[in-house]
Amino acid sequence: MTTATSDGTSDATADATAGAERAPLPRPYLLWLAGTQAGLLGDAALYFALGWAASAHGGGAAGLVLTAITVPRTVLVLLGGAVADRFGARRVMLAGDAVMLAATVALALVAGGPVTPLWLLVAAAAVIGTVDAFYLPASGSMPSRLVPADRLPRALALRQAGGQGAVLLGAPLGGLLVAAGGLSGAAAADAVSFGVVLLVLLRVRPGGGGPAAVPSAGRPAGPAGLLREAASGVRLALGDPLLRAALLLTGAAAGALLPVVSLLGPLLARAHGWTVGTAGLVSGGQAAGVLAVAGLVAWRGALPRAGAGAAAGLCTASAGTAVLALAAGPVTAVAGSVVAGIGSGLFACHLGPLVLTGTPSSHLSRVQALLTLVQSLALVLSNALLGLLADAAGAALPTLLCALATAAAGLTALATPTLRRA
Repeated sequence: MTTATSDGTSDATADATAGAERAPLPRPYLLWLAGTQAGLLGDAALYFALGWAASAHGGGAAGLVLTAITVPRTVLVLLGGAVADRFGARRVMLAGDAVMLAATVALALVAGGPVTPLWLLVAAAAVIGTVDAFYLPASGSMPSRLVPADRLPRALALRQAGGQGAVLLGAPLGGLLVAAGGLSGAAAADAVSFGVVLLVLLRVRPGGGGPAAVPSAGRPAGPAGLLREAASGVRLALGDPLLRAALLLTGAAAGALLPVVSLLGPLLARAHGWTVGTAGLVSGGQAAGVLAVAGLVAWRGALPRAGAGAAAGLCTASAGTAVLALAAGPVTAVAGSVVAGIGSGLFACHLGPLVLTGTPSSHLSRVQALLTLVQSLALVLSNALLGLLADAAGAALPTLLCALATAAAGLTALATPTLRRA
């Protein structure tokens, strides 16, 4: 005999759901993820090598190289989402990997010598940013195309863990490659990683439910048609209560959480007179917290209510950020960073599946593109404002403001029925 649970579902239904959540992830997804992680590791090493090579020309040159990545990625990402939804995410990723394979091979051949010309670094950065604008929305939609909805939280958590691992290992690997072969060595290694991803993508084919591979009669062709399709993705996300709330929450998290470790952590370390090694431990603590949560969710599954889990993650991250801001010693600072990472992991591992399952299959890449755009704009704005405030009042005050903003976002999410019940 089956009995009803407190939320109205039967025991049999609950057992079936739990069994589906514990089922193995599809092999095509695991194969694609393995290839993707190899690409991420190669990218992280190349980004470090580009930054190191640019620093030889001075701080302004280093900033110019970073800007050359960010600007085309931000400007073109909505168009990139429309292209992936129209022609297929896999096709866009194959084209992007082929372009990057050719570009990294060319960079490896040209970038010899102790000092790489600045024009070459800017050109390489512009190619990376342009390809990212098309690749990131397509890649972000792939889990939903390869994994059933009931296993998406575990699939995305595993991807999150792999991404954090690439971040942790990328800089040391980049340093070793630069020491051994300069920028050419790092570019050659990244070319190998793109070759691996290309081979994997040739074997992985998403199942049904994907977008049409060619324009249909009702879809206008040409650049103007793609721009209208990109605009329709924005209208869809802003018109859907769940997606609209998720976008706002993503922007708040990007603006209040991401600068804490990348910008404010090093400033706090310098203000306290800590060593660069301690600053690295603070950054590593955050990554370790994200990794721990992502690994747990990949193993055990996510919380039943994804919206509440994302909100709880923001509140947890707020507490860790406040501890980091008020820390008087390195041990407390690292502990606060770990707690902030745990909260960040909870947020990412619950909001991601919520967005993917709430997006129509016809608009998966466009909504992912909009998420990328919201994150980029929020981060650019907050980095500028927080940096100015840190110069005027010290690093502790903007870090505390980030903690308050994160807590406000988390509490607002809990008070929003659409998110709380999702």
